[in-house]
Amino acid sequence: MRSVLITGAAGFVGGHAVLEAARQGVELTLLSHRRPVPDAGPGHRLRSADLADPQSLRGVCEGVDVVLHCASYIGSAPGPNESVNARGTRHLVAEARRAGVSRIVYVSTASVYGRGVFRSAHPADLVRSPGSPTSASRAAAEDAVLEAGGIVLRPHLVHGPGDVWMVPGLVRLLRALPGSVEGWTARLSVVSVHDLARLVVGAGLAPAADLTATVYHATHPAPVTADALLRAVAACASLPWPERVLSLPRARDLLAADPRASHALDMVRTDHWFDGVPLWRDLGLPPGPGFPAAFAESASWYRDAPAPA
Repeated sequence: MRSVLITGAAGFVGGHAVLEAARQGVELTLLSHRRPVPDAGPGHRLRSADLADPQSLRGVCEGVDVVLHCASYIGSAPGPNESVNARGTRHLVAEARRAGVSRIVYVSTASVYGRGVFRSAHPADLVRSPGSPTSASRAAAEDAVLEAGGIVLRPHLVHGPGDVWMVPGLVRLLRALPGSVEGWTARLSVVSVHDLARLVVGAGLAPAADLTATVYHATHPAPVTADALLRAVAACASLPWPERVLSLPRARDLLAADPRASHALDMVRTDHWFDGVPLWRDLGLPPGPGFPAAFAESASWYRDAPAPA
């Protein structure tokens, strides 16, 4: 039985990784800063630690074979981005190497590429160009993991129970705009958090010979059009679909006073389609259902979830 440490075990991705790893019968050490972690059953260790406090990380990797690093600070404040994502990951990696951990898997983000047009893009063909403190600090975290011989996974849009970013951001966008934007034709890479957890755990446990890269896009192989994505979100939030079609400049003018809605517009206005096939292929896993079915499974959670702060 392999021993796996999961950071951010109480978080969105980390919490689902806990459940997936427990389902596969591995021995778990669950790391969380403040919040309670999901019930993974008896026999697992719970540790409280803060990535921003190197002393709290001492000894957390003792007896651990694999580290699944799912913890991240997501926000605009430069200080926590640096202390948690960048320096915190370096401290964690140093502790893992000291303890003889055989593999580190880091859940990063496709936002390290910045905004652009990406069509069936492969990591080897792209250059990172982070445009925010969060994505810049996560790029720095990637460097620490890769320097240690670890694996980096880059999802783009992630949905499912626990999501307080993707769908709430799109709901905000839909409420702020009185029309669709130029047909919403962009193709987007989306993954359910259940599938992402399968990929994270799979990358941690796969034989080294099966992994053909150190950086992968962790997304469903089939892209989703912005129109299909936004219509599903609108239906889930009981929002009427507008008949009016707006130009992009007009949409930007309407959102000028709402930076969060503007950020959501940037997410869906151009192709952000990343090639997710290699990771599924290397792990020998079948992808879960496509977006319509996967989103339908979590729609009731979104309807019942409290509004995020």
